[in-house]
Amino acid sequence: MGRRVLLTVGLAALVLAAACAPVELEEPGLPPDTAGPGPTPAEQEPTPPTKALPSGPRIPRPRTRPRFDALGRVTHVVDGDTVDVLVEGEGEVRVRLIGVDAPESVHPSRPVECYAMAASRFVRERLLGARVGLEYDVERLDRYGRTLAYVWVGRRLFNEELLRQGYAQVFTVPPNVKYVDRFLAAQREARRAERGLWSACADEGASARGASGQEVTAGGSSGSCDPSYPDVCIPPPPPDLDCADVPFEDFRVEGPDPHGFDGDGDGVGCET
Repeated sequence: MGRRVLLTVGLAALVLAAACAPVELEEPGLPPDTAGPGPTPAEQEPTPPTKALPSGPRIPRPRTRPRFDALGRVTHVVDGDTVDVLVEGEGEVRVRLIGVDAPESVHPSRPVECYAMAASRFVRERLLGARVGLEYDVERLDRYGRTLAYVWVGRRLFNEELLRQGYAQVFTVPPNVKYVDRFLAAQREARRAERGLWSACADEGASARGASGQEVTAGGSSGSCDPSYPDVCIPPPPPDLDCADVPFEDFRVEGPDPHGFDGDGDGVGCET
């Protein structure tokens, strides 16, 4: 009886193994055993290399500096926001740095303003004799015939550096507003850290002037800056100012907004 069981189990195992054996499929259109040999290695198409699947969407690398409109060398520093540049193929031009306003040091009818000499010295130390790239915005010249430009030293935007170190304030004159967001951020950083004129001129009130010539006190204290505009320094009324009177755009507005800079009530004043 035991041997019968063993034989039965053995036969079942052989049947199961035969059923699981791989079956070779004949090539369609050819009779059995006439398919012929497969292609030689030389006739086989090469297998393309396996490409790794991307881990996520491709993010373009941000530009660290633009294509310069002109190259030159700084030959003279006029003050904290104006320099003379010997431009290749063009000659010497007077360049007014776009978007910044340094304290006045050479105005024929105004006294030297707070921190003006420090700003001029900083520009002289960093730019005099340096090779620079000039980037233009919408307008090429200002009303005085000066070339309007962003000045790059290597990969650093020097206009922005002036603001970040507290040697100048944002001075925005549309339509030349390409880097206004970067400039406002740099100014906020300097003011929070009390760098440069934001601490040295807190009592003296270094000034910047808007498009209409209205004076706007910067770095002031004890009420010279209206708290409705915490990221810039604009005096409370009177007089009543509008956006053309101040050198700031896209700044935060909180509270009563006495000058009415935030016309649509979205918390941003003098939007571009």
